[in-house]
Amino acid sequence: MSLAKRSHEGAGRAGFGVVAVVFTVAIAFSTVPTPLYPLYEKRDGFGAFTVTVVFAVYAVGVVAGMVAAGHLSDRAGRRPALVAALLSEVAAALVFLAWPALPGLLFARFVTGLGVGTATPTATAYLQDLHTRARPGEGPGRFETVSTAANVGGLGVGPLVAGLLAAYAPAPVHTPYAVFAVLLAAAAVFVMPLPETVAEPSRPSPYRVQRIRMHGGAVLFGRAVACACSGLAVFGLFTSLAPGFVATALHQTSPAVAGAIVFGVFAAAVLGEILSAPLGPTAREALGVAAEAVGCGAVAVGMVRGWPALFVAGGVVAGLGAGTLFKAAVALVAQSAPADVRAEALATFFLAAYTGLVVTSLGLGVAAQLTSPATATLWFSGYLALLLTALVLFSRADRAARRPRPA
Repeated sequence: MSLAKRSHEGAGRAGFGVVAVVFTVAIAFSTVPTPLYPLYEKRDGFGAFTVTVVFAVYAVGVVAGMVAAGHLSDRAGRRPALVAALLSEVAAALVFLAWPALPGLLFARFVTGLGVGTATPTATAYLQDLHTRARPGEGPGRFETVSTAANVGGLGVGPLVAGLLAAYAPAPVHTPYAVFAVLLAAAAVFVMPLPETVAEPSRPSPYRVQRIRMHGGAVLFGRAVACACSGLAVFGLFTSLAPGFVATALHQTSPAVAGAIVFGVFAAAVLGEILSAPLGPTAREALGVAAEAVGCGAVAVGMVRGWPALFVAGGVVAGLGAGTLFKAAVALVAQSAPADVRAEALATFFLAAYTGLVVTSLGLGVAAQLTSPATATLWFSGYLALLLTALVLFSRADRAARRPRPA
């Protein structure tokens, strides 16, 4: 191997590791408020519906970020797009610190969503580019595992760190944001010297918003979105209403406990991604559907009966299934899209998935407003059953479309 080629691949490996860590930090910031919601509720007097509105505003910000900038790294470059997303999240952290009232919380969550909406497709495409550069003869398995683990694992790291800081550090609704403001600024500095993987276009093209393009066909795209929505529904439950449920129905009021429970769900999701790596698409989806169905059933029973152990165990099993399905979704989209429009394809996919998350979070909020937490969880279980049924139907249709037909 020539020295130049070895240096090229070495830079790809180093960059891959840096982007994976940076992606984890960027996503972790999006769930920092999760264990803090009961503190906000106690301080400002709002309830579960307001919490879900705050969460929905974040999801709307994610959608807006993806529509406006999720595809720009295909033309402007991965590195500048990722740095811009990180700086957007730094700005959101400063808003959390300077404007702690409810309007400031809503605005900061929207700005957070803008950053995450830009960072998610950009970092995912960047990881795939760097993986291809570092290991040109290797399959996509390592990229799929690392990208989804950074995404889902970050969702769990945020509540864990924020819960511990809120429980044991001064200024519980300020310190977590100050810590992450420093981490995000450092992440932007580490991204700046990384190698760029997108060649400059021969001539500049005018700006356009994200186009809706379903690479691989509508059935495959529907299959991927059904996978993602099923997983994100579980993630949405545990990053919006679950801390309040834990505090009221299970009588566990410590932010550290709420953060640890949410972290357990997302740690199980990462474990599901790792364990499902050797499986084929059909087996992977079957495992995810079964785990989510069993886990969410246990969560509902644990909530209704007031059994914390069953609630936590069900959340872990549901998280394992959600991570498995999310990994399957990202793999389907990333493998079906050409390299020059990879970020655009991923942005379209995440756009559809997060639109579904907005509907889920608002529905949970309305249910929590109209009835008890236990009944709202039962309604959520029925909604998830519909999503999983849609996933099974899409998977069957996609496999039938791919099956060779006799001459």
